[in-house]
This record gives sequence, structure tokens and C-alpha cells, in this order.
Amino acid sequence: MSYTNLITLAELKTANNVKILDCRAALGDREHGQRLYAEGHLPGAVYLSLDDDLAAPPGAGGRHPLPNAEALAGRLRQLGISNDSQVVVYDDAGGAFAARAWWCIRWLGHAAVAVLDGGLAVWDGELETATQSNPPGDFTIAAALTRSIEVDQLCAGLNTFHLIDARSQPRFAGVEEPIDPVAGHIPGASCLPFQGNLGTDGRFLSAARLKARFSQFEDADLVCYCGSGVTAAHNILALNVAGFPEPALYPGSWSEWIRDPARPVAVGDPEGE
Repeated sequence: MSYTNLITLAELKTANNVKILDCRAALGDREHGQRLYAEGHLPGAVYLSLDDDLAAPPGAGGRHPLPNAEALAGRLRQLGISNDSQVVVYDDAGGAFAARAWWCIRWLGHAAVAVLDGGLAVWDGELETATQSNPPGDFTIAAALTRSIEVDQLCAGLNTFHLIDARSQPRFAGVEEPIDPVAGHIPGASCLPFQGNLGTDGRFLSAARLKARFSQFEDADLVCYCGSGVTAAHNILALNVAGFPEPALYPGSWSEWIRDPARPVAVGDPEGE
């Protein structure tokens, strides 16, 4: 059996041919995840960097453009991942960063990748501190299991898509903006912060509850975005768990959108939760 969206700790312990990726990160601190990995990680886990592996350098495409596909595939091979591997990704942020890894690995055509539900907090054993290494894998790129949309496509069809913004309501409404130089949101978007996909225990809500959360979008052509295309993947994962058709990711997200002053910006919260 393979796991393609979420995996519980119990399932992880009995799964076969597992490769675990530690995806902890912090926006604005490139070394944060690596430091935490060195302090202690799940047994057998290897480290995958948000900034170095799961994104290209910041630039015209925003703060976390998609990485070069061949470079990411090479990194996965280096970490020991093969085409038959069950990949498990985790973090300590409710899946905020692990979901980006989940999306990117599916983008390369690998279906057997799942986020550890509850992340590091659910681990009930000792942590390892030694840096792990695996024999190189044979991972190869296959047809993408994801959808993405570029900014020009989005601009051309802005009235035909329904956008879901994963950022907090204050950022969406333009009340505050701690990261990007312009506050607000893409006109017509709805605000559904990614944290709303989680229960008080830090695990994802049930499929039924997630379906209810996104029920207003059942017949919509969905595009998910956030500040830089990272936490938007969390909403895509939640929609996947809920059984929705694959939404599109707008990788550049708000940090790319605002680079052109001709693109419209909205403030306020007419459609948010």
C-alpha cells in the first residue's frame, strides 16, 4: 500500500521502503531547518531545504519560485529516493513546509509521497542527531500529478478562476504585511488560512470536515496562492484529502503578483471566513 497525501505515525511504522525527509524551515532564516535537524530528527530522516532544494533563488518569480525540476530530481536521488520509494515528509509547523515538499515531489510525477500528520510532535521515540546518508536512488521525473498556473495565464483569466489565499486574514485584508512591500490580496480571492485545515491537536481535520470547509468551491476552477507559494500547498493537500479535483498552484503568489504595479490589488475582506 502506498500513501499519497497523509500518513499517520502508526502507518509510518508499518510502511515499507520508506524514505523520510525532514522539511523544517523558517521564513527569513535559511539555516533554521538545518540547525534543528542537527539537534534531533526522526530516525533515518535526511534533510530537504526549503530555500536550497524546494525553491529557486528569489527574483522576478517571487520569494520562492519553483525549483529547477532536474535539480530537484537530482537532489532526491542523492538523498536515496527511488521510483519505488514511499516518501514521508514532516516538519514542526503543522505541515506548512512539508506540504510544499509533498507538492513538489508530486510535481515531478511521484505519487507515493505523504505528509506525516501531526509532524514531529507525534513522534513517540528518541530522536537521532547524526547526519544520515543513503545510497543514491534511481528517482526519475514522470508526468506531473499537479497543476500550476503562471502569472500571465492568471491575469488573462482572472474572472474565470476562483482564488484561495492561504495567508492570515489580516494580511489578506491589507491590515498588516510583515513580509512583502505591498499589502492586500488578488481581487476576487477568498481567504482561507492554511491553519484552518488543522484541529487543535495539530493534525489535519477529517476528510468530511475539510470537504465542508471548502464546500463553496465544489464546482470552481481553483487556484491556490499565498505569500510565496509555500503554504498554498497546504490548502492543496487539504483539498486532496477532501476529494476535490486537483487545484492549480500559483507558485509566484503575492510576492510575484505585486512586482508589476499594473496588476490590481484589493484590500478588505469581502469574501473571507
